[in-house]
Amino acid sequence: MHAAAISMNYDHPACRAVLRQVRQQAPFVYGLTNYVAAALSANVLLAAGAAPAIGAAPGWPAGFGGHAGAVWVNAAGLINCTAQDMLAAVQAANAAGVPWVLDPVAMGAGIGEYDAIIRDLMRQGPAVIRGNASEVMALAGGAATARGVETTASIAQAVPMGQDLARNKQVIVAISGPEDHILGPDGRHLVVPGGNRLLTVVTGAGCALGGLVAAGLAVTPVESDRLVAAAAIHALYARAAEIAARNAGGPASFATGFVDALAQLQDTDISDGIS
Repeated sequence: MHAAAISMNYDHPACRAVLRQVRQQAPFVYGLTNYVAAALSANVLLAAGAAPAIGAAPGWPAGFGGHAGAVWVNAAGLINCTAQDMLAAVQAANAAGVPWVLDPVAMGAGIGEYDAIIRDLMRQGPAVIRGNASEVMALAGGAATARGVETTASIAQAVPMGQDLARNKQVIVAISGPEDHILGPDGRHLVVPGGNRLLTVVTGAGCALGGLVAAGLAVTPVESDRLVAAAAIHALYARAAEIAARNAGGPASFATGFVDALAQLQDTDISDGIS
């Protein structure tokens, strides 16, 4: 049974609490992501207060995977690391009780060999799956509708399949879109409004969000609290985008302003100036 959807924006006290914990604890977050998104991902994590390491240098996947506060695996990282690197990282994380995030980039774009690797990763048991509507639908067993790394499906189409995926795999499913939907294995459903369309024209913005979700998991030791933590990360991402868009002349200035806005977000009850 699915619970009624509850809206949650950055004014919710839990959001600022998660950011405050990230800043206080500065968790080590290890990621395997693609070279296109690596720089923005690292800058986003640093701006929020986390301590990232990215890449598959010899020994890193198994070593860092088991010693990080959390791990995130972006499937498009296969352009610069191997499937075995990814498996080593998540298996080390599982052995050490480290939560990890799977971002199934381009799942359902019609590349069977690639999709099979993502399914193998999913079988390893991520704490959170974060993707767009087409990716989540494909991972849940629906039709392959992605166009490269872009979605062609709507949030309305994806949510029911995402709920089934969350329940069947006992995983939190986060679907990004005009509003973000965070779905729990227990039927809880949080909706994060806001953000800005410029996020969709900045390369790696979605990939970086996966890394930031991992940071939220790293400071949330109680498993039942992770749904709210994942939603809180989406909410602070949306708020930073709203702030950055005020003075952006286009995607490039927005990207810079977005990282600045993340760094400047208040983690107390002081207003960030968005009504």
